[in-house]
Amino acid sequence: MLASQSRSQLLGAAPAPRRAFSAAPAAPRQLRTVCSATQDGGDGVEQPQRRQLLSAAAGAALLVAGAAAEPPAAQAVIKGYEPMPGLEGKDYGKSRMTFSDFVQSPSGLQYKDFKEGTGAGPQEGQTCVVDWSGVTIGYYGRPFEARNKPKGGAFTGDEKEFYRFVLGSHTVIPAFEEAVAGMKVGGIRRIIVPVEIGYPDNDFNKLGPKPSTFSGKRALDFVLKNQGLIDKTLLFDIELIAVR
Repeated sequence: MLASQSRSQLLGAAPAPRRAFSAAPAAPRQLRTVCSATQDGGDGVEQPQRRQLLSAAAGAALLVAGAAAEPPAAQAVIKGYEPMPGLEGKDYGKSRMTFSDFVQSPSGLQYKDFKEGTGAGPQEGQTCVVDWSGVTIGYYGRPFEARNKPKGGAFTGDEKEFYRFVLGSHTVIPAFEEAVAGMKVGGIRRIIVPVEIGYPDNDFNKLGPKPSTFSGKRALDFVLKNQGLIDKTLLFDIELIAVR
């Protein structure tokens, strides 16, 4: 009898865990109800949508402002990347050198007058007598020619002979001729020369002016002939001594 009661009590007590377990799904139903309320409408849905709309509007405003700030096509050319053999065909690289205190011509030449000349300006066909210096401004600023005296192996000595060329004869690089054509005797002008109007085929033997020392030639040739990631932008200082 006791065994029968114990068995019946055990059997009767067994369903209790099932009821406790079967009550567990109530929480997911409540969670689904809360989620559905958030999705169906009311203030809960308006706030996220409003934030999304405001975010999209702000993004559109930034795009419009960015488009308005884009430089003109003429400026975009000089503000592109420096031509480097090591990066040919790539859509990235080193930005072009630009200087806010220099005047930029349509060819891409940048110039600044340190001293305004008071003499006559050269005419095509006349011989221009100039003193000049050159620096590889795009690569460590190495000088390859100095005004008044050779620079490289020796820093002393007599004044070197002034450089002469006929304006319009196309015997000097385009940047050099363009710069001198706009000067007057006695003036000193600094120019920044991109590769497009510098030495053709990166060879200073094809057009002047050429360095007057072996060390200067070696320094310039190293930059011009380099096929790696070297900026070949050059800087020249030009003094117009005379016009004949």
